[in-house]
Amino acid sequence: MIIPIAGKVSYSITLDPTVWIFDERKILLENAFSPRGEKKKEDSIKKAAERFDRAVLQKSKPPINPGITKKEGEEILKNSYVMPIRDFINNAVVDDSAKDVTLITSDDAENTTLSLEVLKEGYFLFSINGKPIMEDGPVYFYYKDGSNKDNPIKNIKKILIN
Repeated sequence: MIIPIAGKVSYSITLDPTVWIFDERKILLENAFSPRGEKKKEDSIKKAAERFDRAVLQKSKPPINPGITKKEGEEILKNSYVMPIRDFINNAVVDDSAKDVTLITSDDAENTTLSLEVLKEGYFLFSINGKPIMEDGPVYFYYKDGSNKDNPIKNIKKILIN
């Protein structure tokens, strides 16, 4: 269920989509391809920044990570979510000479090569109805504009930066 990011990067990292359900950067699938979804993403980033600022200002007290409410937990188990990819690629520190990316799949004949910028703008679907994608996952790749919404890239097992 993990996906390594390798190739022309300073740090080879692995992604574990099973823990993203608790990540505040996740976006509802139905909101991901609409302008409203982008607004919601910006709002969640702003809220995260505010929490960080509060934590830094409260140096004498350890920051408290509030749990989720029962209602939030029920919502998580009903919805499908995507995760923006940009932060993960940036954390791997891509070499300046890198221009494209190969999404290596379980079926090597189906590998897909796309530009680095297209990957950075895209999304990984990691949860369908609150459950990890087991059969043809662990993630599906969607273009930012949703042009492949009906036919995402599936069975991704590795991201190779070229």
